[in-house]
Amino acid sequence: MKISTKGRYALRMLLDLAEHEGDGFIALKDIAARQDISKKYLEQIVPVLNRTDLLQANRGFQGGYRLSRDPGEITVGEVLRLTEGSLAPVSCLIRSPEECPRSVDCMTLPVWKGLYETINTYLDGITLKDIMEQTREQDIDNYVI
Repeated sequence: MKISTKGRYALRMLLDLAEHEGDGFIALKDIAARQDISKKYLEQIVPVLNRTDLLQANRGFQGGYRLSRDPGEITVGEVLRLTEGSLAPVSCLIRSPEECPRSVDCMTLPVWKGLYETINTYLDGITLKDIMEQTREQDIDNYVI
């Protein structure tokens, strides 16, 4: 499994919005500048995120985006499933494994199911807030005189 640029940038965009949630609506150009991501690329990611309840948009002067939910309620798994589709490590898990003619005799299916469960449990257990707190803790630990 490899996470695409779209998934990584969507996560960075949402983290940027979480970090600046007290600033109201944030323009894409500001996020693009802070994250060193093309504004055009962010414009391609926004519709994917807008189809859910993750973002609120405000058009016009002082327009931009902000999170519609608390950063502690948005998981990495949720964001990656929106941008990447399934996080299944093998194609037979995207559909019901029972659709595969070999599923009854497939010795490796339990391995892939276990990996899939581990991936989902791990990514669904990390919120935007967790990432921000972890980053702050690392910054405190890296204090230099």
